[in-house]
Amino acid sequence: MDSSAGNPLPFSGDEEALSESLLNNAVPDGLFELRELDVLYDDRDAALWTYMRPKGRPSFTPAMLGDFERWQELISTGFGEDKVPLRYLVLGSRSQDVFCFGGDLELFQHLIRTKNRDALVQYGHRCCAILDRNVRSLGLPMVTIGLVQGAALGGGFEALLSFDYIIAERHATFGLPEIMFGLYPGMGAHAFLARKLGTAMAERIILSNKTYTAQEMYDLGLVHQIAEPGEGVSAVRDFIKKSERRHSGIVGAYQAMKKVWPIQLDELNEITELWADTALKLSDHDLKVMSRLVSAQGRLADRLAAA
Repeated sequence: MDSSAGNPLPFSGDEEALSESLLNNAVPDGLFELRELDVLYDDRDAALWTYMRPKGRPSFTPAMLGDFERWQELISTGFGEDKVPLRYLVLGSRSQDVFCFGGDLELFQHLIRTKNRDALVQYGHRCCAILDRNVRSLGLPMVTIGLVQGAALGGGFEALLSFDYIIAERHATFGLPEIMFGLYPGMGAHAFLARKLGTAMAERIILSNKTYTAQEMYDLGLVHQIAEPGEGVSAVRDFIKKSERRHSGIVGAYQAMKKVWPIQLDELNEITELWADTALKLSDHDLKVMSRLVSAQGRLADRLAAA
């Protein structure tokens, strides 16, 4: 092409590398400094890959929630029109065979025994605000993708329900075990499941204490795609590649769907306040059952970490 004609020349190899380098340098540094979230930006697909990397048991501890709040803040301010492009946001986990065990049951036990309702409500409100922002895609024209390569329980399952598209490896499992110790999921399960499946099926899942397979979740429509073990990341990349030409339509379709069944933050907060009141009514027996579940999850996490 003749540059004298005023037409732009395509990038040379060096210029393209420089452009990509400048783009990566524009990504907020703070995203790569989070203690419990491992973040990578793929400029080829304008995709931000994030993996939970908990310091202890893979659950939503206050430290993990703090990282998610900072993560969302940095994404909201650092990406978008006239900034770094972001078309796909992916969340997975570095914990082997565990996506997330959900709420911080050790913290819950302490707050229940000390009758600290305010702290329980504050914890729940933080979770609800994070889910609410995720449902709204942080105000950006992007598709949110949950990648599940292990167990997604309690709040871990609830968190996934706020994503547009869920890809699960075949061995992944899902469940809401809270009813086994006299409680129920209080950070979004009722609102999301009732919208997606209807109130009768939502009630069945919440009260059953059943562990569901990836195939069962796919049959219900909650999981959108199943990948074979070890192929989850490749499945996400394939989905992104196949979605490129219709990205705007996919984003618009998800936005339209959320207009049909709007979930308001006030609704989530009210449910979590009811959850806190119910938690304070748990008996010593219920707390012992919760404690046994914490111990079992801890042993599983230790075995997986040592494998």
